Parts: sequence; structure tokens; C-alpha cells
Amino acid sequence: MNLRIPQLSFEPADELAALCKAGGDPLRLNVLRALANDSFGVLELAQIFAIGQSGMSHHLKVLAQAGLVATRREGNAVFYRRALAQGDALGGTLHAALLNEADGLALPAEAQARIAEVHARRAATSRDFFARTAASFQAQQDLIAGLPQYRDSMLALLDALDLANEATALEVGPGDGGFLPELARRFKRVTALDNSPAMLELARQRCDKHGLDNVELRLADALNDDYPSADCLVLNMVLHHFAAPAEALKQLAQRVNGGGSLLISELCSHNQSWARQACGDLWLGFEQDDLARWASAAGLIPGDSQYVGLRNGFQIQVRHFAKPDEHTGPRATLTHR
Repeated sequence: MNLRIPQLSFEPADELAALCKAGGDPLRLNVLRALANDSFGVLELAQIFAIGQSGMSHHLKVLAQAGLVATRREGNAVFYRRALAQGDALGGTLHAALLNEADGLALPAEAQARIAEVHARRAATSRDFFARTAASFQAQQDLIAGLPQYRDSMLALLDALDLANEATALEVGPGDGGFLPELARRFKRVTALDNSPAMLELARQRCDKHGLDNVELRLADALNDDYPSADCLVLNMVLHHFAAPAEALKQLAQRVNGGGSLLISELCSHNQSWARQACGDLWLGFEQDDLARWASAAGLIPGDSQYVGLRNGFQIQVRHFAKPDEHTGPRATLTHR
């Protein structure tokens, strides 16, 4: 006599088991650590951890099945990043604890060096692009979003700030200097920083044309060189040119004085990969929540936001983030909408 024994369902336990399995490998834990503030393609991760691409793909599949990593398509490329823990979901507490413990790990020195190499290659690609195309900068910007398309939105956020008479501004990556006259009118002193001599020359010509004697132009790397902090730091269509935008935002936030502001104009996430070749973009825009999360991790408070839709299918996000002052708090308390 054959007895059919009913199969038991263990779906919830299966989910927890997948999470435990994914975290039960030292390489996968180090991958999670590397993705804390960055996104990498599978080939980049294979190079960073010195294993074959197929082997890295397997590990990423295990992490993805456990909900520990998520993917984002950048044109024809797929980048991996850490997935956020959902506290109210099954395994959410374990997920958060695992990431917290992983962040306490020190990546092997060799892996850190290879990450630096990946970032250096990305940064070199961006520098080379602007060195080659400075003469046609405006035409290339207009292919996606020229300054006139978001200037008014930036000025609306800027003019809503409670600025002191002695307030200073810093613009990183001023391009051809199109926004510098607006800053020069509103701040006592303005510093414009660029790592491209060709682009800085365009900005100098703009300053000479408008007689901007309170603007200082500096040839410098915004992440590695020394320069003064400011009450307001401006990033106009610049963040998508940084090799590691989350880490860049964290470092640039340190250049904002307490009680000051960081203003960002940036593309929303899109899938028009031609922007890489035509405009030198390393990243195809960003999700609004990503910018807010990165800014919060950098110690900034999300403020007001404006969104500008363009006829060519792109959308611009114009964002304000305030840096608290330990004594008085942010100078401007703007609401997010």
C-alpha cells in the first residue's frame, strides 16, 4: 500500500535561507562592502576581486536572488548596487544587520587598489572627453539640457536661501562659466573649480566678458585637491561625470560650511545611451531617491526640489540640500515637493 505524504510548504523559510546562504560566503560579503557607495558592472567586479567573469556572475546571481543587490541598466551596460533593506518585509531586519556588519569589514588592500583603478579609468574617460571637445561644449550641452533650460529653476532655489552679506559660493565644473554671472551677483566671493584647462579657459573668457572681479578660477580636482569651503556649493550637470557619484557627494558635502547649502541640477535616470559618446556622460542620470539617500548619508538635509521636463524626453531635477549648523541649524528650511 502506497501512502502519499503531503509536501510541506516552507516558502518563508526558503527566503530566509536564501539570505543566509548569500551572506555565507566571504567573497560575497566583500562584494556587498564594495557596493556600499558605488555601482559596478560584472566585469569591473571580476577585475576588483581577481576572479573570472563567470564566477562573479554566479555570486551576483546568488546575491540578487536573496534581494541583497539590485541592477540598473546604463545603456547597454548593467551595473550592480546594494539593495536597500525593507524593515517591514520578511528578513528585512536580518538584511539590514548583514549590511551593517559588512560595512564594518575592511576591504583587502588589493581590492581597494583595483577599485581606485576602476575610478581612475572612469575619471580619465571624462577628462579626455572635455579636453577633446571644449570648443564644441555648448552645442553638446544643448543636445540634452543647456543652462537656459534649468537656469530659472536653479535661481528660484538659490534666491529662496537666507544668504548672509558675506556669503561665499563654489561652483564645481562650471563648464563655459554660464552660471558664474548669476553667482557673482549674489555672493561676495565665488570660486569656480575645474580639472580641465580647456574648460577653465572658457570660463575665464566668460568672466572677462562680464567683468566678474569677485570670481576666482582654479584648476583643481574637486575630490583630491585643497581649496576653500563655501556657504553654497553648486553642481550644474556635473555629478554624472564623477566616477563614483555617491562618494563624490559625500566628499563635496564636507566643502559646505555649516548652515550652508548644496544645489544640484542633474538629469533624472534615462536610457538614452548615445549621451555617453555625444556628451561624455559616465552615468545616465540618477533616480531622485538615490540623490536624496546619498545626500542624507553625507549629512545633508533634503530641501526643495523642482523638475523640468524637456521635449527631447529628458527630465531635469533641481535639488536643494542643506547642511546643518551645530548651533543654529540650516540657514534655509525649504520643504520637499
